[in-house]
Amino acid sequence: MQTSGVSTIERPGVAAPRTDGKLHALLAEFDSPQTLISACERVRDAGFSRWDAHSPYPIHGIDEAMGIRMTRLPYLVFVLGLTGCLTGIGLQWWANAADARQFGFVPTFLQGYNFPVSGKPFWSFPANIPVIFELTILFSALAAFIGMLAMNNLPLFSRPVFRSRAFTERVTSHGFFVCIEAADPKFNEARARTFLESIGALGVERVEDHDEAPLRNAWIKRGAVIAFMVLLIPPAMIAKAWTSKSNDPRVHIIQDMDNQEKYKAQQSMPLFADRRAARQPLPGTVARGDLRSDDHLYRGIVGEQFADDFPASVLVNESLIRRGQQRFGVYCAPCHGLDGSGNGPVNVRAMELGGSWVAAADLADDERRSRPAGHLYNTITNGIRTMPAYGDRIKPEDRWAIVAYVRALQHARHADADALPPDLVEQLKDR
Repeated sequence: MQTSGVSTIERPGVAAPRTDGKLHALLAEFDSPQTLISACERVRDAGFSRWDAHSPYPIHGIDEAMGIRMTRLPYLVFVLGLTGCLTGIGLQWWANAADARQFGFVPTFLQGYNFPVSGKPFWSFPANIPVIFELTILFSALAAFIGMLAMNNLPLFSRPVFRSRAFTERVTSHGFFVCIEAADPKFNEARARTFLESIGALGVERVEDHDEAPLRNAWIKRGAVIAFMVLLIPPAMIAKAWTSKSNDPRVHIIQDMDNQEKYKAQQSMPLFADRRAARQPLPGTVARGDLRSDDHLYRGIVGEQFADDFPASVLVNESLIRRGQQRFGVYCAPCHGLDGSGNGPVNVRAMELGGSWVAAADLADDERRSRPAGHLYNTITNGIRTMPAYGDRIKPEDRWAIVAYVRALQHARHADADALPPDLVEQLKDR
């Protein structure tokens, strides 16, 4: 039987092979994986160099039987991966660490940026590791993919052996084949046929290579050309946008919420009688979490007067005073000093410089001692004279903690030694 000008594996009762095409190879079929491995060893030992074995599934030991050497692809992957690593380092160094002024011959659009970000160095190896890693992986993957195709002479749209019916029908199910190409330096058709038969081939087929390309593969070539032309469209559009100007807005494929349907502040809206899109808040409207109906806690006021004591929700104990000491050290001590006497470093330096600076108050003087706790709280919240407000930086509970600590400082500065327990007086003397 004949298929596309190539005869099938020669067996009794089968038509003789055609000889009107150019000989490409001799294709021999074997009945099992074991006979295929044995045949590969014999072909290898015979000195053939352009041949291959085909089986429906991987066969353990076939590489050694064929004498296949270790691929050089890992070396290529390593070299390209190292190139990607160095490219990542060089790209980031050039983009933000190189001084563009030293490279006047380089076009402006290729020069680096030299952007200082929060005082960070222009070049820091740990910060650049992600890009270095990604480029290393990218170059390695491309080397593995393209290198594999190149080393295997791929892609090939068709091979002459695909035109053998015996090969195409059985190689993916239960057929085992050895193909010796006519281009092999040691190839001689008659001797090669005899050799294949002698090593246990079930049959030997002459595979011919005809000048006409198989029609069933023509669509692959046409499809590849069309795909290539389609892939050229985005770069062409980018090049056009890069080199031209337009009054139209850019193409915005992923909208996110940039162009959502909404009314803006100065737009009209027919839903309301005044046709205004922006609405005034309803009387009494309070933002969520901002009701703060407890005037004692949030304003330091009881009735119309500043409160003399602490809110019921604030438990005055050692923990609260220590919290107030910590917050006082952060916000108050720079001007008032750690002891509240007004000798903080900011105040000392400002007094040395002179000018319109008003000295920080001594928080333990008679005037501050006489003020109610709510007044001290209000001073922290809203400021007083040249002291700024800290209500937006210190939460209410911490403001009361600072008041408790100021009261502790005042008591400590004006403590009556005669009122202290005798054992405590002795302990203080020992210190």
